[in-house]
Amino acid sequence: MPKFEPFRGLRYGTRTSTDVSHLTSPPYDVFDEQTRDSYAANEEHNIVMIDYPVERDGENRYELAAQMLHSWIQESVLVLDDAPSFYIYRMTFIDETGTTRTTVGVLGALEVVDVGSGGVLPHEQTTPKAKTDRLDLTRATRANLSPVWGLSLNQGLTELLADRGTEVARCTDEQGVVHVVERVDESVRLARIAECVASKPVLIADGHHRYAISRTYRDEVSGTPQATGAGSTLTYVAELVEEQLSIAAIHRLYSAISPDQLQRALGRHFTLSDAGTVDASTLAEMLSRGALCLVRPDGQGHFLTPMMATFEGVRDLDSARLEHALRDVDHNVSYQHGVNDVMHALHEGRCSAAVLIRPVSIDQIRHVADSGELMPPKSTFFTPKLRTGLVMRPLDT
Repeated sequence: MPKFEPFRGLRYGTRTSTDVSHLTSPPYDVFDEQTRDSYAANEEHNIVMIDYPVERDGENRYELAAQMLHSWIQESVLVLDDAPSFYIYRMTFIDETGTTRTTVGVLGALEVVDVGSGGVLPHEQTTPKAKTDRLDLTRATRANLSPVWGLSLNQGLTELLADRGTEVARCTDEQGVVHVVERVDESVRLARIAECVASKPVLIADGHHRYAISRTYRDEVSGTPQATGAGSTLTYVAELVEEQLSIAAIHRLYSAISPDQLQRALGRHFTLSDAGTVDASTLAEMLSRGALCLVRPDGQGHFLTPMMATFEGVRDLDSARLEHALRDVDHNVSYQHGVNDVMHALHEGRCSAAVLIRPVSIDQIRHVADSGELMPPKSTFFTPKLRTGLVMRPLDT
């Protein structure tokens, strides 16, 4: 099983308030360069200045990011905690049903293990993605700037995190989610948290590429003075239980195929029925029907109820059924969460048709962990997204 250890956190050194909303950002891979620039324009010390190097700064942009990181430390913009700690991370938000919820996990240093060795498990196939950006940034800064998201298969982690630690950072994001980080450094509590996480496998929920980068970097520096800290990576770990997770679907956008061609291909595997004009309320109807929904460019939809006889041997996942139904059909597919964003993509002509799918359930995720299978790419979208800039992990300490 993987080690899970406390670390000396690097964080903003605000003296009068723990509110660092103006200094943080969403994860680097969920917003664009224009949004990055707006964060930078509003606050010169926003974390995007380091975590989101831009190509216009040239080939040495990663070295510039590293220099900025070091200067912020020297100027005490960022401060290093004096002892290894775990960092409890709570998120309070309103879910899709209108219910106010609080979820809790813990930031720590999770051991980087080899592919197939067990202990740290992927849960879905990854799409091809250039990995050099995060690798180059890690090489230059020698720091984990944003966490991987892991799910503990052990029971009891939530209970261990119930008591509050010392609040060191908080922010409210653009969606109104309140993020609070609390430091824990008492030796007995550290040991209990470490033992709980390390005694069962951890399933990667989000950040597969970041974890893979950590493995590449560990191997690169093995046997050198830079190897300190490279054997683990910053990871947020929450318990794999219903109350600690909010999972949204990642819908499919199709191009290089006409709406009629797509409908005919899907009609061989699904029973179609009229869904009317599609909007956010369509998701609830999909759940009650056990159906997906094909959306045409005019916003009209057709519920897709699986013909189970045609999916024998196919996993019980909407994403897997779509892959199976279209396996011999020429098309291009991209991914989009949020029904409104899907409708916007159709309206702009960025796709010829779309299919809305249902969120993956906790039971389906646990089955993947138990069976060793992988879900198709982009099967899950965990929300709310963790905030970058609340706590970072230097690899030299």
